[in-house]
Amino acid sequence: QVQLVESGGGSVQAGGSLRLSCAVSGWTGRSGCMGWFRQAPGQEREGVARVNVGGSSPYYVDSVQGRFTISQDTAKNTLYLQMNSLKPEDTAMYYCAAHHWPCGLGIDARTFRYWGQGTQVAVSS
Repeated sequence: QVQLVESGGGSVQAGGSLRLSCAVSGWTGRSGCMGWFRQAPGQEREGVARVNVGGSSPYYVDSVQGRFTISQDTAKNTLYLQMNSLKPEDTAMYYCAAHHWPCGLGIDARTFRYWGQGTQVAVSS
């Protein structure tokens, strides 16, 4: 049973930084895709970044390119999202997600099987 548990959310001022963590348990196999999504109140869930298990082929949505970095620590079974230069529009619930196939083009929530419970990020101006 794959379980994903996010942490690291909080409240920061615009221009600040946060690092989100996603602890992964029950994962088997060496392939797969892991990503981060976010959902603001009244809006649809949006893919933010994703990467193949092992760290290859990272992808970022245009709105976070150059500010966010997705990474993995395979020894700790943890996925990270380093968020710098945060903006008020980054305010949302952030979710970690995964599936067992190599990442496809872009990032599509419909392809992700496993989801965490989310961690809240609030950025004030």
